[in-house]
Amino acid sequence: MDKLEGNKPSLASAIEEKTAWAWECYQREQERFLQDPVLRLLLPDLKQAAHQSRTWMRRLKIDQFCRDCGEKEGGSCCGAGLEKHFSPDLLLLNLLLGELLPERREDPNGCFFLSTSGCRLSVRHVLCINYLCSKITDRISPGELSPLRQAEGEEITLLFQAVERLKRLLVEKRGSLNPNREADPVKSL
Repeated sequence: MDKLEGNKPSLASAIEEKTAWAWECYQREQERFLQDPVLRLLLPDLKQAAHQSRTWMRRLKIDQFCRDCGEKEGGSCCGAGLEKHFSPDLLLLNLLLGELLPERREDPNGCFFLSTSGCRLSVRHVLCINYLCSKITDRISPGELSPLRQAEGEEITLLFQAVERLKRLLVEKRGSLNPNREADPVKSL
């Protein structure tokens, strides 16, 4: 087992411990991960899918609705503690996508990754991608939500594939990877 995989924090670990592990792993293994033929195919598609679902959220004004709810009603789905659901692998994936992880929480009542302009991560937990409260679903018809839901589905599928590939790479020995082989992203998971 790889040293980094062996000391990976659990899901129950503090977010600071998870981000420290992700950063250490990124610094040591960035080149190997980014040269992996499967991740090379998955990462740009995942980044595009995440961008597409957020674009639909803006088009439907869901991002503004959520911001208003947090600021005016004192509630937020992006509340403190939500970050406990983020795995170290997901944080590592964000680093590989060029996203910097925050060192501290901006809002004491908000998720560790929440900023005044929204989520600071490129790719988020499935719950963050998929959840819409009843205040939103009561105001936006299923037909209007359909393109967003389709984009979210693509993002979640690619996110799953990328995280599973990262997990596999973490336990493989360095020498067993052949960066010159052609790979099907789905079969190689």
